[in-house]
Formats: sequence, C-alpha cells, structure tokens
Amino acid sequence: MAEARITAAIEIEGGVTMARRTQEDRSDAAIRKALKAALTLFSRNGYRATSMRQIAKRSGLSVGNLYHHFGGKEELFRRLIDQYWAVLTDPELPLNRLFAAHRIPDDLEDLAAAIAAVVEGNTTSILLIYIDVIEFKGKHIHEFYRRMAERFSSVYEDDLEARQERGELGAPSPLFGVMMATRWFFYYFTVEKCFGVPEHLGLDSQAAVAEFCRILRLGLLPRHDPPSPPVPASKSKLKISSKTAAEPARSRTAPSAKKPGG
Repeated sequence: MAEARITAAIEIEGGVTMARRTQEDRSDAAIRKALKAALTLFSRNGYRATSMRQIAKRSGLSVGNLYHHFGGKEELFRRLIDQYWAVLTDPELPLNRLFAAHRIPDDLEDLAAAIAAVVEGNTTSILLIYIDVIEFKGKHIHEFYRRMAERFSSVYEDDLEARQERGELGAPSPLFGVMMATRWFFYYFTVEKCFGVPEHLGLDSQAAVAEFCRILRLGLLPRHDPPSPPVPASKSKLKISSKTAAEPARSRTAPSAKKPGG
C-alpha cells in the first residue's frame, strides 16, 4: 500500500510538472507571437499609429492576453528594443568575436562584413531606434548609446594603448577610431539595407568600404609633404577613379598601414 501511494504521488507530481511546463510553453509561444507581430507593425506604422487591438489581431491573441503578458503597449515596444540590444551584446555574435580579437585596424574589412550581417538580419529592429527618437525623444535608447564608449573602452583600451607605446599605431586615438569605424559601418549599411538607398555615396558597397578603410588607415593628408591649401568650395568635387575605388585596403603588407592618420 505504501508503495502504491508513493507511486501515485509521483505520478500526480509528474502530471502537475508536465502541466506547468505545458502552460509555460504556451505562455512563451504567446509572447513570441506578440513580439513578432508588434515588431512588424511598429516598424511599418510607428508606435502611436499601432494599437494593441491591431497587435492582438495579427498575433492571433486576445487583447486581454496581451495586457496579461506585457502590461501595455510601451512595454511591448521596450521589450523589442531590449531584444535588439541583447543581439548586439551577445558574446557569440561574430561582430563581438571580432572585437574580442583586438586586430584593429587589420580587420576593418571583416568588421564591415560582420556589421553588414547584423544590419541585414535586424532591419526591422533598427527601424525601431528611429521611431524611438521621433516618438519618444530617444527614451528607450539613451542608456545604450550613453555607455557605448565605456563598452568599447573595456574591450580595447589597454591593448590599444600598449600597441601605441610599441609604435604599432599612430598618434590619433585608436579607441576613437574603432568607435568611429563601427558607427560609420552601421550608418552606411542602415542607409543601404533599412532605408533601401544603394550607392548613396556614389560607390557600390564594396568600393565604399574599401575607400573608408584606406582613409581610416592612411588619412587624407600627404604622409610626407606639407598639406596643400584647400580647394575653393565652388571648384571642389568628389572624384574617385575606378583604380582607387577598386584598390584593396593595405593593412597587412604596407608598413604604414599600421599608423592610421599618420
């Protein structure tokens, strides 16, 4: 009898555990559906033009279920922003593995490719950043960008300072250079992939990345001659020859490639 009672108790407990897991699985599925629907609608229509009723209809959930899981529409929006931040800060993200390898400026082309992949895979989430600026004055993104320099410093600063002391890097701040390159690549590919404007700098993406890498590594001023006086604005034109645009960035072979900006 005692064994039978124990067996029955175990079966009941197992049934309760399975029921609890089933309920949790249903809840997780509902949350995923709601977030997916909200991301599509927010990125397409904006925050204020999207209602909880629209999100409920698209996700197949009731309005009451949405409020049960999220409390309100702004909580849904915040969760989506946080979801994108989680992608960007994942140590396993190829972009973050590049950062951890400390190969700047030799890996600028790899950095561009990794950022292009991030933008390509998160276009709708990136659009939420602009919606937050317009409709919330940056309320949900402020802290992430405020701490950007701190995050880069924690990854790069000691290594870059040591490389400067060894003469491997030039006088301009290499830490600032890393941040500038990262932000430029994000900006460039956001315009290309999120805004749908290819060749907005007059070059295809491969040539634009190559030109940016050359400028960051070598600078704009002559490396030996004194700088020439600026050309008057009325006569200044951006001219990039096909040879220049196609020339591969020199980072692994040219001695001067390790001294960005001279």
